[in-house]
Amino acid sequence: MPVTLNSALQVLIFLVIVLLLTRPVGLYLYKVFNGERTWLSPVFVPVERLFYRLSGIDPEEEQKWLVYAVSVLVFSLVGMLLLYLIERTQQWHGPLFNPQGIPNVELQLAFNTASSFTTNTNWQNYAGETTMSYLTQMAGLAFHQFVSAAAGIALAVALVRGLARRSAQALGNFWVDLVRCTLYILLPVCLVGALIFVSQGMIQNFNPYTVVHTLNGQTQMIAQGPVASMEIIKDLGTNGGGFFNVNASHPFENPNAFTAMLIILCEITLGAGLFYMFGKWVGNTKQGWVLWIASAILFVIGLAVVIPAEQTGNPLLTKVGANQVVSDTQAGGNMEGKEVRYGITVSSLQEVTTTATSTGTVMSFHDSYTPLGGLVLITNIALGEIIFGGVGAGLYSMLMFAIIAVFIAGLMVGRTPEYLGKKIERKEIMMAVLALLVSPLVILGFTAVAIALPQGLAGLTTGAGNLGPHGLTDVLYAFTSANGNNGSAFAGLNGNTPYYNWTLGFAMLIGRFVEVIPLLALGGAIVKKRVVPAGLGTFPTTGPLFVALLIGVILIVGALTYFPAYSLGPIVEQLLMQAGRTF
Repeated sequence: MPVTLNSALQVLIFLVIVLLLTRPVGLYLYKVFNGERTWLSPVFVPVERLFYRLSGIDPEEEQKWLVYAVSVLVFSLVGMLLLYLIERTQQWHGPLFNPQGIPNVELQLAFNTASSFTTNTNWQNYAGETTMSYLTQMAGLAFHQFVSAAAGIALAVALVRGLARRSAQALGNFWVDLVRCTLYILLPVCLVGALIFVSQGMIQNFNPYTVVHTLNGQTQMIAQGPVASMEIIKDLGTNGGGFFNVNASHPFENPNAFTAMLIILCEITLGAGLFYMFGKWVGNTKQGWVLWIASAILFVIGLAVVIPAEQTGNPLLTKVGANQVVSDTQAGGNMEGKEVRYGITVSSLQEVTTTATSTGTVMSFHDSYTPLGGLVLITNIALGEIIFGGVGAGLYSMLMFAIIAVFIAGLMVGRTPEYLGKKIERKEIMMAVLALLVSPLVILGFTAVAIALPQGLAGLTTGAGNLGPHGLTDVLYAFTSANGNNGSAFAGLNGNTPYYNWTLGFAMLIGRFVEVIPLLALGGAIVKKRVVPAGLGTFPTTGPLFVALLIGVILIVGALTYFPAYSLGPIVEQLLMQAGRTF
């Protein structure tokens, strides 16, 4: 079934809004991280200076890449330990912050959750409303949604400095980048966003859970809590961890179509703005727009696959007489697991966005998508969520691919490859490739072990019927999501087991921190280089040819790395479905 006009218009309007927001957001980011005056400076400059005095930070002292990396690791380790402590002591949080008397989080789950929120993953092996106290949700989880997002943006900013500076030694100061990102970007937007969400019906309170009587004479407990303040940062910071178990499908967490669209825009806008910030910083905004255009093309390709796949429906259901045709009285297509208030288009737009940007917020369940639709979602994460990117992660991953692309172009023209006038030599390409190899080693390695062990197979929730291609996709998606710091799940895998709590937790830590170390080393190496004037053999990186090369490198690397695994999972499942067969 082709994409309907209604679907095409919704996607087009969304992309136009993102395009219009990119430049102003990017300019603001550039000013913040360069320490320039903004309209919020009169309010936050005194607060910023107070932070530096209290913590003993010299904002003028810059760090080399290794010191910058150590600062990130130490900050994250301390934050992870504090979150673990909050989880393990929540039964003593008192009636105000734990009115339901929720007990302490058990050891393995506490480790998994602490790893998850520290790494900006927000994978949830629990139901938030029945597992976490209000204090844990706010002081533990929501706090990390701010600082893990700020840390990711800071890492991208450090790499951008490495590319923009000439013959320098340092990449900036992590503590300054962290404070500025939190104060000038995340906090103000979240304050306004939370108020908008509350105005639309999203709840924000400390009330005990409400017991109501249903029409059939039963009782039902309705969860309450500080939802709006967590919802805005989970989307703006591309975190994804919801207050409720069903995430953004819950009406308290996503009341209407306006909040649904605002959620999707929050997920993508900062990532798009970071591309423009990059171009502005290196003195050529075309460099940033090239990355934006490459992202937009990949984004549209994903939507062009997912939306028709879901609107066409499941031929197995058509075979047994189900009517999946779009009409005035029914949505049609594959509506299983979809957000019925918004239909296939908005649900698909949300899930493509959430997997492209490392967010993990869900409005519909990925396990219920057609195999072809699910293939796009898992591929978005596996490629490094470079399509507009998560907060920081998308930009530095896209820059990694850009450097590899110019290296290939340099080999083709027989010259030393250059990017932004700086020669890409042995050390730089080694660091880029080392960062590139982290993800497939984690994803494929952990998946191979899981499907070979009974502890791994025991997590598949639908029994023997899920031990075929779909079961492999469930496990593969889990480790892809954990390594990519996405946090969304296929929902056909029970991750709350000792085996998956430990392995997914370690996959999150490796995927976040092991990858960024070689990228910071890359920034540390390239910041020292002088700019070489462009010559006849210089490959231009601001035109359509580079866009095509960049997209080609991204897709070829992804295909060569993950295609064998996907061919045994979602691809073979799609072929079986088209043939009218099940495994």
